[in-house]
Amino acid sequence: MFENEFRQPTSVDQAPAGSLCEWCGKPAVQQLTALGGRSHNDGGFFCRSCGEEFARTVADSLSRVITAEFRAETQPV
Repeated sequence: MFENEFRQPTSVDQAPAGSLCEWCGKPAVQQLTALGGRSHNDGGFFCRSCGEEFARTVADSLSRVITAEFRAETQPV
C-alpha cells in the first residue's frame, strides 16, 4: 500500500525558535497536530521525547475508535 505523509496520524512542523514544550517545559523542537479521530486538530509545541509520546497517544486513540459498523457486528442478535 502506498504510504505518504498524508496517511500519518500527526502532521510535523518545526517549532518557532524560543518555543517551549507544552508538556514538560523544555525547549520545543517540533509542532505536532493530530489528524483525524477524537483528537483532530489538537496539538502544540513539543520536545522530541514528549512529541513521540503525543504521536503514540494519537495513534493509539485512532486504533481504538469504535465505529458504527463494529457496534452493529458485535451486538447480540
